Amino acid sequence: MALIIVLSVFNGFESLITSLFNTFNPDLSITVAKGKTFHYTTFPADSIREIPGVYVMTQVVEENALLKYRNKQYIATIKGVSDDFEQMSGLDTMLIDGEFVLHSGNIPKMVMGAGVAYFLNAGLHDLLNPVSVYVPRRKGKMSMNIEKAFNIKKIFPSGVFSIQQDFDTKYTIVPINFARQLLDYTDEVTAVEIGLRPGTDTDAIKEKIKNLLGPDYLVKNRFEQQALLYKVMKSEKWAIYLILTFILIIATFNVIGSLTMLILDKKKDIAVLYSMGATNQLIRRIFMSEGIMISIGGALTGLMLGAVVSILQQKFGFISLGSDTGTFVVDAYPVQLKLKDFVAVFVTVVTIGFAAAWYPVKQISGKYLHQKLS
Repeated sequence: MALIIVLSVFNGFESLITSLFNTFNPDLSITVAKGKTFHYTTFPADSIREIPGVYVMTQVVEENALLKYRNKQYIATIKGVSDDFEQMSGLDTMLIDGEFVLHSGNIPKMVMGAGVAYFLNAGLHDLLNPVSVYVPRRKGKMSMNIEKAFNIKKIFPSGVFSIQQDFDTKYTIVPINFARQLLDYTDEVTAVEIGLRPGTDTDAIKEKIKNLLGPDYLVKNRFEQQALLYKVMKSEKWAIYLILTFILIIATFNVIGSLTMLILDKKKDIAVLYSMGATNQLIRRIFMSEGIMISIGGALTGLMLGAVVSILQQKFGFISLGSDTGTFVVDAYPVQLKLKDFVAVFVTVVTIGFAAAWYPVKQISGKYLHQKLS
């Protein structure tokens, strides 16, 4: 029961974090294997668009920049995107203030992460003070004069998004032309992000794109873009699984003790069975069957109770995260049931139960078989 509940909660958190990250990360991301940027005009964009399942492609330019608003400064990553970015991402659904607008006529706009907005103390309704973006010049000599050492452009924020702390404190979204002008780029991009149609085989499309582009480019799916995070989540889940399994092994000493006492109590019955022609193997099989029945009964009962508790939590959220301020994305512990967890737990419990039953049954010695009846 404990195994099912804990694993289901881990599944819930994993699903929640994945859904949050998926609102920002694309289905596939293409970067250059060596270097930082590549020219989009020489990139086979039309060939990739013809691959079945490819829905939208977005040009991306990312670079660290110094943001300044009034007397506040903060270093963030500006992400310049083409106009079809909104179709590919779900960022417009994660806004906590303003709206997802990157252009107001010919005027560029910025959508900031909640953490960036907090550190800058930037508001959306200040029409007199824009956010100044500073990026070191790519060409020319360094100078003590900040006007000569940095490219500087001003931009007004239009919205604030909140996904997850790593994104909220790092990113600001701007039009790609704004980013290119700031960085002295022409057609360069740092990445091309691809959105796929629902239900398509991501791995198959990924392989087609890799074969089309060759070894000069890296193609990553969502899990590969956040490989460390997903590895940590998986490791934590299975570490907890092993800890609870170890506790379960300790608990099976109760089964060993119960069977041992049962065998001692039934010494005369064992002798009767033996005198009636029962073999040593048959007698051991009787006690072994009882031990396995205890294990299977306990496993099935635990699985059912764990499923019931998890479903109730999933539907009603009885156990909350302990925050009345609404600072969490969800109010209660998220839960998601997976069939493979039930199979893994059942096999684990039955295996441990089999071992627990085998040991005392193995100790049935000949003296029980040949004991005189009195």
